[in-house]
Amino acid sequence: MPNPIELRGKRVLVVGLARTGVATASFCTLRGAHVTATDLRAEPEIASAGKLRASGVTLRFGQHEESILDRQGLVVTSPGVAADAPLLVAARARGITVWSEIELAYRFLRDDACLIGITGSNGKTTTSTLIAHILTTAGLRTVLAGNIGTPLISVVEQLERDSNVVAELSSFQLELIESFRPSISVFLNLTPDHLDRHGSMEAYARAKTRIFENQLPLDAAVLNADEDATVALVPSRPRLYWFSHKKAVESGVYIRREEIVFRANRSGAEEILVRLQDIPLPGAHNLENVLAAAAVARLAGVTPAAIAAGVRTFAGVEHRLEFVAEIAGVRYYNDSKATNVDATLKALDAFPGRILVILGGKDKGSDYTLLRDPLRAKGVLALLIGAAAAKIESQIAGSVAIDRVDTLERAVESASQAARSGDVVLFAPACASFDQFQNYEHRGRVFKDLVHQLQHQAASAPRRK
Repeated sequence: MPNPIELRGKRVLVVGLARTGVATASFCTLRGAHVTATDLRAEPEIASAGKLRASGVTLRFGQHEESILDRQGLVVTSPGVAADAPLLVAARARGITVWSEIELAYRFLRDDACLIGITGSNGKTTTSTLIAHILTTAGLRTVLAGNIGTPLISVVEQLERDSNVVAELSSFQLELIESFRPSISVFLNLTPDHLDRHGSMEAYARAKTRIFENQLPLDAAVLNADEDATVALVPSRPRLYWFSHKKAVESGVYIRREEIVFRANRSGAEEILVRLQDIPLPGAHNLENVLAAAAVARLAGVTPAAIAAGVRTFAGVEHRLEFVAEIAGVRYYNDSKATNVDATLKALDAFPGRILVILGGKDKGSDYTLLRDPLRAKGVLALLIGAAAAKIESQIAGSVAIDRVDTLERAVESASQAARSGDVVLFAPACASFDQFQNYEHRGRVFKDLVHQLQHQAASAPRRK
């Protein structure tokens, strides 16, 4: 790890006061920095404003005026702040260092920590959580953080000797790193996402591949051998390991008959890690997540038996193809984390057919025409909500029956009325949540609450004689 920077007496500007910004401001203040924090929102919208001010943080709300950069020595951004935001462009023009929070956190990690970074368009959270679960089950000191909801900067002080730090990493976090270097990097897949922010697939891919940028030959990179997009992004320095559910690989994990096997190198012996029948998660995409997690765990020194035990006991992740309830023979699934089209395609692929799918939210420049064929083959009804409803309707028209319901409450109600026993009601929006909800977690919890209300109503309804 690089030497931590000296924060005492340093003037630090934190841009964005969501969860990550608040954690960053607190971290820097505790280390003696003179912290100014700014957010475009008004102060009443920032729940932690009073606590931050009491700790000595100078707060600015509303406009990001360039004068706020005067005498600043470091700018640290939250993931929600675009790298080309005018304030950050002005900071770089002045020669001020601009980092994402993960770069600052990296500077303070213990030298003996093993940093495992996971990125990709889809599956990051499930894979990260599964890796952490396997390592913890195997008795290794493990901390899970990053884009998953706990800022990396928040766990720095928790680390004990020889800790494993499993970090879910977004393109927003990676695009502003400098020295950040995982011991093991994972690149799961690359499909269109966040094009409203990055502008092009090329720019999005560049941000993602920064995960490899500082790795050394002693480090490892785990990549998807089944996707041309990730194969084309192979890094040159770290040791390469692959995962595949379609073919054998020279080094990494793949499926041989009904087992996941690991091969350390071309001439190495194969080790059986997991039997396919022991994987509790539905869907081909979750098989890929298990393959990647198993490879990482083996590289981290976990025994095959412990890897198998970890996979068998993994209960899944909230908001990722999460089973909510069965009501009158209809199964309801919450996949609120399906915030792009590819994630929704994978969710649809997890079920055999007769699906009523709830789509919509804030558009991210996505192409919803890709949903037409699976909806034609498996769909019963598409219920459209949120700001993207009109665009989605125009792009999937003719493939499935459509109901513009606008709100999630009406979507659940309409789905319950239209579904019959044996059907699946799938909430996999293919959009961001920020038009109607705080985040995808909030959106998923609202969906589950609505389903549980239905369940309660069904249970309390008088039975017909």
